[in-house]
Amino acid sequence: MTKRTAAKYKIDRRMGENIWGRAKSPVNRREYGPGQHGQRRKQKLSDFGTQLRAKQKLKGYYGDLTEKQFKRIYGDATRVKGDTGENLVGLLERRLDAVVYRAKFVPTIFAARQFVNHGHVTVNGKRVNIASYRVKEGDVVAVRDRSKQLAIVLESVALAERDVPDYIDADHSKMTATFVRTPSLADVPYAVQMEPNLVVEYYAKN
Repeated sequence: MTKRTAAKYKIDRRMGENIWGRAKSPVNRREYGPGQHGQRRKQKLSDFGTQLRAKQKLKGYYGDLTEKQFKRIYGDATRVKGDTGENLVGLLERRLDAVVYRAKFVPTIFAARQFVNHGHVTVNGKRVNIASYRVKEGDVVAVRDRSKQLAIVLESVALAERDVPDYIDADHSKMTATFVRTPSLADVPYAVQMEPNLVVEYYAKN
């Protein structure tokens, strides 16, 4: 287990929100941050603090991306025509690990990254083991034949705690998922409110 995987619920506690909507989140039991001083941390945030929190929450949601990774995606979003915040969300949802997670092939975004890295996934019939690989509309993501009976896959597909969004056409009998279209912010089934507009404000000032 990686440090990031072990610490995923610390992200929930740090944010004070169950950002993935998981039943086992410690925030369901206590809403204060991690550490011995967690209960004393709640205070009114400055504009900068609010913007930073929005960035950390969105970055954490996609598997606690590094600042370098996240800023690179943000940079790409600024170069695409249209609203930068919407573009940012669209690019994050086009990550291969995000598509694997949305298709319910695995239970968490952290498991999705590991699943891709270990070579269990193909895109249009070719094995891809890079979690940050950016899928395109019409791409077919599939679980490799030798991996379809893995317990993590079978258990995740059976989970009722989340649905596959309509911008992904998943066929769990074949373990395939077609990326139908790039979603807007309103399309993405976040368990909590995400504010990419505040992320844009953060990077505009820093």
